[in-house]
Amino acid sequence: MKIATWNVNSIRTRLAHVTQWLIDNPIDLLCVQETKVVDELFPHEAIASVGYHAYAFGQKSYNGVALISRSPLQAVDLGFGAILPAEIVGDLDDQKRVISTVLNGVRIVDLYVPNGSAVGSEKYEYKLRWLKVLREYLQTLLRQFPSLLVCGDFNIALEDIDIHNPKGREKQVMATDLEREALRHVLALGLSDAFRKFTTEGGHYSWWDYRSAGFRRNAGWRIDHHYLTPNLYERAISCVIDRAPRELEQPSDHTPVIVELS
Repeated sequence: MKIATWNVNSIRTRLAHVTQWLIDNPIDLLCVQETKVVDELFPHEAIASVGYHAYAFGQKSYNGVALISRSPLQAVDLGFGAILPAEIVGDLDDQKRVISTVLNGVRIVDLYVPNGSAVGSEKYEYKLRWLKVLREYLQTLLRQFPSLLVCGDFNIALEDIDIHNPKGREKQVMATDLEREALRHVLALGLSDAFRKFTTEGGHYSWWDYRSAGFRRNAGWRIDHHYLTPNLYERAISCVIDRAPRELEQPSDHTPVIVELS
């Protein structure tokens, strides 16, 4: 089973890139982030034209997640509120950032973690609160599903080798100690980074800023991840970053990351 994660930075803007990539890369499931479109305007027909089914949880202009599957999905859960009580979720599902399903006995969670904007800002505090609820959400899922794959745009570079230049990262959003600690607390539930099973050196990134020729200089960050429970980690036979879509004209600033399970 092959599963990919890709922040497309607007599904309608990048639709030709996504459909061609699916033709060239016949995977089982594509987990998409930052769709930036309300559900009724999601391009279902274009996705169907290349043999896939789409399930969306979106909003206008911002955020949004979707699952694009080769086979029809039996059940899709939208938001934290599909699993957690309202008093825990609060306002966090107002932003569409969580979608999940079960495929071949594996519970798959697709996330678009908040960026945080700037250290100490209201959005930064929102991000930390969101990650705290994420842990409760995943802990609840694990009670029912021992096979769990959590993927998406985490907006966190967990280690210094995940950043092209980590100097001063302590004061930079997506790499502060508080963000890293929050994510490590989530991973302490028993989740491991699939990419690092196969690639231990730095220099491999999934996001490059549009500014300052970031991609050409490979001045990137690795912030798009697949995290697996121990049984799935053992089954993982590859996890790769596909740089090719980032080389296209008017690309997303992210590129797909694909994990393959035996």
